[in-house]
Amino acid sequence: MILLALFLASASAYGQKSNAKDYVRIEIVPDRQDWTYATGEKVFFTVRVIRRHIPLSNVSLQYEIGPEKMQPVIRGKNSLEKGEIIIDGGTMREPGFLTCRCMVQVDGVLYSNFLNVGFAPEKIEPTTTLPDDFKLFWEKAIREARDIPLDPVVRFLPEESTSSYNMYHVRLQHHKKGAYLYGKLCLPVKPGKYPAVLRVPGAGVKKNAPETVLAEMGLITFSIGIHGIPQTLEPEVYKDLHESALSNYAFYHLDNKDTYYYRRVYTGCLRALDFLCTLPMYDGENMGVIGGSQGGALAMVTAGLDARVKALVAFYPALCDLTGYLYDRAGGWPHMFADPWKEQHVKPDKIETSRYYDVVNFARFIQAPGFYSWGYNDPTCPPTSYYAAYNVIQAPRKLFVVHEAGHWRFPEQDIITNQWLYDRLTKGEVDF
Repeated sequence: MILLALFLASASAYGQKSNAKDYVRIEIVPDRQDWTYATGEKVFFTVRVIRRHIPLSNVSLQYEIGPEKMQPVIRGKNSLEKGEIIIDGGTMREPGFLTCRCMVQVDGVLYSNFLNVGFAPEKIEPTTTLPDDFKLFWEKAIREARDIPLDPVVRFLPEESTSSYNMYHVRLQHHKKGAYLYGKLCLPVKPGKYPAVLRVPGAGVKKNAPETVLAEMGLITFSIGIHGIPQTLEPEVYKDLHESALSNYAFYHLDNKDTYYYRRVYTGCLRALDFLCTLPMYDGENMGVIGGSQGGALAMVTAGLDARVKALVAFYPALCDLTGYLYDRAGGWPHMFADPWKEQHVKPDKIETSRYYDVVNFARFIQAPGFYSWGYNDPTCPPTSYYAAYNVIQAPRKLFVVHEAGHWRFPEQDIITNQWLYDRLTKGEVDF
């Protein structure tokens, strides 16, 4: 009943969003229903320019086709005399994704759209490699983080609590004395022992929403930030930090694996698990982690580092196969080896550091069953990059592809994965 109500509310909200389309839109349709081809097979795109639900004719369309994030290898123009055009998109000889991008000018306004199709994505192999001392490096980092006492400070938030859960603002000390991690904790109102879920955040500097959906379903949830900023400040504070002290934080100290920004972020996620394990209401066994984008990366990293994680959900993970650009292939966010950062960051020490933080190398060690979900049209975290990570996972896994999705998701993705995570943690069920 809870999930049905959430679905109706989410579907209604999404329906309003989906009605707000461009006055003129470019429709690109591949000739395969699943948008997926074998290497060497040709793809054909049918393209229409739509206004008022009617295809326009005699408008000049430009198109470009090439490997995802790379320079186009096919360019062309067409006047759309019959209201549509079928474009021979060629093929790919190696596993990857091919982008068809179209542009049209109507009444002086330029419109554009793109669509990605996959060529044997299940065979994409990573370009990054595993350092020989990878496990030793992270064992040392975790040990050093755990030498710092958590010293938790927990404050009740009655105004954000409900009849189902009590909410708390939490401060934890984690990578050095006087440095903190903050988050919002939801504990069931009803006494008992419960599974716990860590919600890890997407990129940016912002107030991260508490994980209330799973809390309403009866789980302990802990939603954290990563920047050492309380989660109760005014929006202007986060905006100012995003544009100043924490601008481009994903590149900080990239030349040194021991001081790179994400070192304390990754260990901070494990310290958040340590905190959850101290809670008297935690059942001591069933721990999950969930997130999207940067959070998808952190979910996979946390599961790769900590066997206490018994289930994970990752949406379109960032930080996957970062070195792809060095091999003329799309790499993951934050695209540190692509333009405009290429000249600044393509240096041996920075490439070496990336190997210790690339999600691919954590994915190799994931033991927990995982549910993964993404689309083909993500310009922020390219599908080429996250398939490189997904394909090395040896643990039980499930993939829900919503092809047309970009760097966002449909309500159904949340509903299905939340139910899977709940069932896995409360009943031990894995639908694989």
